[in-house]
Amino acid sequence: MDGRTKTLFSLFGLAAVLTAAGCGYTQPSRFQTSFLPPAPRASALAALEIAEPPVIHPNPYLQDVPYLNVNPIPPRQSRSETLAQRAETAFQRGRAEYQADDIADARREFNSAVDLMLDAAEQDPSSRQINEKRLDEMVDSIHRFDLAHMGASVDVDEVQFEKAPLEDILEMTFPVDPRLKDKVREQVAATVSQLPLTVTDPVLGYIHYFSSRGHKTLVVATQRSGRYRPMIQRVLAEEGVPQELIHLAQAESGFIPRAVSRKAAGGMWQFLAWRGREYGLMQTRYTDDRMDPEKATRAAAHHLHDLYNEFGDWYLAIAAYNCGPGTVEKAVERTGYADFWELRDRGALPAETTNYVPIILAMTIMEKNAAEYGLDGIVLDPPLEYDTVEIAAPTSMALISDLTDTPAPELLALNPALLKNVVPSGYSLHVPKSKGNPLMASLQMVPPEHRDSWRIHRVVEGETLASIGKKFGVTSNSIVAANSLEKAAAADGDWLMIPASLRADAPARRMPSGSRTAATHRRAATHRTPAHATSASTHSATSSGGDSESLIRTAHR
Repeated sequence: MDGRTKTLFSLFGLAAVLTAAGCGYTQPSRFQTSFLPPAPRASALAALEIAEPPVIHPNPYLQDVPYLNVNPIPPRQSRSETLAQRAETAFQRGRAEYQADDIADARREFNSAVDLMLDAAEQDPSSRQINEKRLDEMVDSIHRFDLAHMGASVDVDEVQFEKAPLEDILEMTFPVDPRLKDKVREQVAATVSQLPLTVTDPVLGYIHYFSSRGHKTLVVATQRSGRYRPMIQRVLAEEGVPQELIHLAQAESGFIPRAVSRKAAGGMWQFLAWRGREYGLMQTRYTDDRMDPEKATRAAAHHLHDLYNEFGDWYLAIAAYNCGPGTVEKAVERTGYADFWELRDRGALPAETTNYVPIILAMTIMEKNAAEYGLDGIVLDPPLEYDTVEIAAPTSMALISDLTDTPAPELLALNPALLKNVVPSGYSLHVPKSKGNPLMASLQMVPPEHRDSWRIHRVVEGETLASIGKKFGVTSNSIVAANSLEKAAAADGDWLMIPASLRADAPARRMPSGSRTAATHRRAATHRTPAHATSASTHSATSSGGDSESLIRTAHR
């Protein structure tokens, strides 16, 4: 059991599965006793009037009778019985830890209990039915604990978010290198730009910063921009806004799709939730459109176009993108000036906004004169290419990983708007280029109502159904049933459906080093979603994706 002691978070995700499954165990179980009222305390018992029992004196005639052990020697336990007993002990410890509000230790004990019961079910065929029944009862009980307190209803936080790299410098100013002023003015005079370019001390200060201490930050973001640059340029052109506004995404997030600010703005273009909804960026338990690079770019371009129509000036539009149009409107009304630099000099705008516009201008000037600032030799990341498939039944990322032979982090990088292990019905999923059609053909092997939990496994030499079952946390009998096998054997190269249970990982930011998802058991008869036919609309694109190495992973025992 050495490796399985690390299976800390499997049951954290088990609740999500069994909730979706709608599985309800109707038989009475020992778990129900946890809802009984606690026994009265000693102080309460003392208040009760209970008659004293009569005093019984020892029988003097029995004092010399020799002691006889009348208890028979208990029969020796089988390996299966020992494992089942240890599992029950671990389960009871887990319940005690849960009631003591020690959720981490409760998860650990529950994981251990399920592991032990899985082994017990495999040890002795004669008691397998009893052990599997107890295992089901145990899983149902843990599921109820999970629903109550252990994370099954957590909405987000199952992915890893990143800090916007320039967030800390927006309220800072930097010294001006006197040697830059004439040089930059000459560069601007020879530069063609859709966005008007102005050389001021704040702009020169940021050019100086990005040429020295901030150079690496600028280089890394520029490299990353290659993944999304073709898509962003296309969308900005379609929305009729200057191409130079791509630098808003660089300033906002460094082109990181899952960037999150201290003010809860999210995504590459840093939308607040309510503002995002105004432009069609919706949030659900399973997705956040603000993290979708193409959807967010479309919304940002549309928003910037609206702001320009309101203020008639790109600098004021950029300022309003940062601090909100209401703030800029009030500043103009209060001062009587509809000019960014005048508002800046009069202190009518937030400090962050007064630096935001100069940052955009500094980045624009430096990129358009790349050779002068050490930016001409940067090799951009290649544009992301993918196929898009329409998912009509909830489908686990683990199953998609199985069928496309693609690591989960790579799939998540293509789909940064996903917040859970399960792709919801109706979602347009991105998969690596040329793998869309094969995925949809392979998905037909798995019943739609089981795609959110089942797995696909290709048998390799030396594997048995028992070893495969242990790897995924299911019994060999359940594999035989799911695949309608005539005998409990599988040949090298066979593809098998694995009737596993849905497992959602714990929130990534709370995941201790070394923890992994434990496998858990649930029979196929308890699965939940009405059958759907998964329709595929496969096409190519060169956008979307993400930089986050999200910790949505399914580990095996």
